[in-house]
Amino acid sequence: LLFLFTGCIDPYEVDLEQGPQYLTIDGTITSQAQVHRVRLTRGDTYGSVFQGLIRPVSGATVIVRDDLGNVTFLTENQVDRGFYDTPSNFAAVIGRKYTLQIQLVDGKVYTSFPELVAPAPPIKSISYQSKQTPVEGEPVSPSGVQLIVDIDDPADQNNFYYFRNSEATYVLETRPDLYTTPAPDRSPAPKDCCITCFQKETVGNQAYYISSDDNFNGLSTKLVAGFISDNGRRFVNTYRIDLRQLNVSQEAFRFLRLVKQQSEISGSVFDPPPANIRGNIISLDDPEEVVLGYFIAAGESTKRVYIKNSELDFVQNKAIIPDDCRAVPGASLLPPLDWRPNE
Repeated sequence: LLFLFTGCIDPYEVDLEQGPQYLTIDGTITSQAQVHRVRLTRGDTYGSVFQGLIRPVSGATVIVRDDLGNVTFLTENQVDRGFYDTPSNFAAVIGRKYTLQIQLVDGKVYTSFPELVAPAPPIKSISYQSKQTPVEGEPVSPSGVQLIVDIDDPADQNNFYYFRNSEATYVLETRPDLYTTPAPDRSPAPKDCCITCFQKETVGNQAYYISSDDNFNGLSTKLVAGFISDNGRRFVNTYRIDLRQLNVSQEAFRFLRLVKQQSEISGSVFDPPPANIRGNIISLDDPEEVVLGYFIAAGESTKRVYIKNSELDFVQNKAIIPDDCRAVPGASLLPPLDWRPNE
């Protein structure tokens, strides 16, 4: 009887109606001379196989145009498909308005509304402090380092701040003396070198750090500008990061605030209902088409901070890496040429 029941079971194929595949555009240019990126993707729909939900959009023609008619072509990255990069020396000009224009391989054309580049007030200083986030059932609470900026907000303009992390470098410490041979032997084989390397990484913020000067226009103020999680490696010794402060438009700030609110939905009855947030990009072929994302053009100021282990109240237990530190991808024995933690 058991055989009869189990033998008649057939897999049930779910046939769902094909839904819309929205084009999503995420791009930012600033007044800093560097490579700026625009990402094009499409959200896939559910099917019998739950995969490929986010797909890159390749082969597009992507340009940035200012209000004087100057055009900059972006080149698709050959490694990261769907990412389009400006030349390395590109910098938006303060006071100019910029528009993003995109033509897909099927001929459809999209454009953003113009974004004005406003100057970003300089960051006077950056302070930092340990921060723990207690989690029920966890013996050791997740933790990290919170970044706090000190700025003098200009009184002659409304400012909308958006903080982002840049590339970071930290001192990586490993245990080559604990190295063992590969399986199946797993025999102790201590190495003489090397314990200390320098590791580069790009770590994004886990939340949106934004603020408007409605309550402190023209005043000196401190703002929470970032958080870097502690993975047991980053804060064992010294960690260096360049914090980016963008002065975005009021429209971009409203968009970021809505995205922040949606990302912080906790699932309670008091949460706002989720919805597609329309950005500043439209289709020239079909103005009714839903296009997600936002193109930001902003003034930027940066400030470097060295975070030292001795000045933190709490750090995670040191992650043990039983090998030569040079075996860690991207690690180097030599520090960056501008590594000056004691200045």
